[in-house]
Amino acid sequence: MPLFNSQDILVIGAGVLGLCTAAELVRRGHDVTLVDPGGLNASAVAAGMIAPAMESAIDDLSADHAALLRRGRDAWVEFAEATDVAVVRDRAEWRGGNAEVLAARLAALGFAHDYDLETGRLTTGEDWKIEPGQALGALARGVRLVQGQATTLTRVGARWRIDTTAGAIEAVQVVLATGASVALDGLPDDAARLLDLIIPIRGQIGVVRERLTDHVVRGPGAYIAPMGQGSVIGATMEAGERSLRPDPERCAQMLAAAWAVLGQAPRPLQPEWRVGVRGATPDGLPMAGAVGDGLHLALGPRRNGWLLGPLVAGVVADEVEGRPSQEPALAPRRFI
Repeated sequence: MPLFNSQDILVIGAGVLGLCTAAELVRRGHDVTLVDPGGLNASAVAAGMIAPAMESAIDDLSADHAALLRRGRDAWVEFAEATDVAVVRDRAEWRGGNAEVLAARLAALGFAHDYDLETGRLTTGEDWKIEPGQALGALARGVRLVQGQATTLTRVGARWRIDTTAGAIEAVQVVLATGASVALDGLPDDAARLLDLIIPIRGQIGVVRERLTDHVVRGPGAYIAPMGQGSVIGATMEAGERSLRPDPERCAQMLAAAWAVLGQAPRPLQPEWRVGVRGATPDGLPMAGAVGDGLHLALGPRRNGWLLGPLVAGVVADEVEGRPSQEPALAPRRFI
């Protein structure tokens, strides 16, 4: 069968990690093709948080882990300017619950914040945000996209052959950014074992037309964030779940929690409930970098795909170019 295309670098997967990596490689002058089946992916079903402070406090992360998330946020400064992604730098707020505990964690980790003991409100200016739709569109500009499902990966001499539903493609370097999808047939054993470690995590969010808040507000059981002219309400974290059908009971619980966080009486809304399945590694950090001759991973960011996209892209691009990783904590081989 004739090859559909023949390129230097092929990226498989058009979520945030795949698109950021493709955009970074194109920015460095490489010939890149990206293959993806299309449709709504987990990166589109997201609020677009770039939130090292709140994520670190909520998950009680170590200082090293929190510092890595901070570097991920800072990587957006140059990357956003180069790719025309609009980054919103506004305050993020936590209301109620264990705000005093979270404030202490932010202080210990060195994140700037304000805590009002009387109202129980905790705010920080260290967390940013993007609009997933705008960002995905901006990142895709300039990237050669093939719409198709990758099925099989085969080593042919010094190149890789990837069979897709759109035809076969050959490339010198391949980047797997396939989210929580099952491993491609033909993967080398080490790479297949690493992909087997990826845990699927289902997330459900609701999109509403009403502008419920002008900044990100979090609290027990829910967050509310502005999105476009409306708002997004999220989000569940359901480990091991892959169903893309919204769960009415969980969605109702999340909506009730959102009203409680906002301190408002419930009123009629008609959320469009969306579901995405993310991938997570056993230690909560993504796998970014080489796993073999010309084969690289950009996988498993848990719920921090948007936060860590440019950082992961830089790590993978460096290794594609033969340079050592600047973030050894993300090396996929840490699990082997």
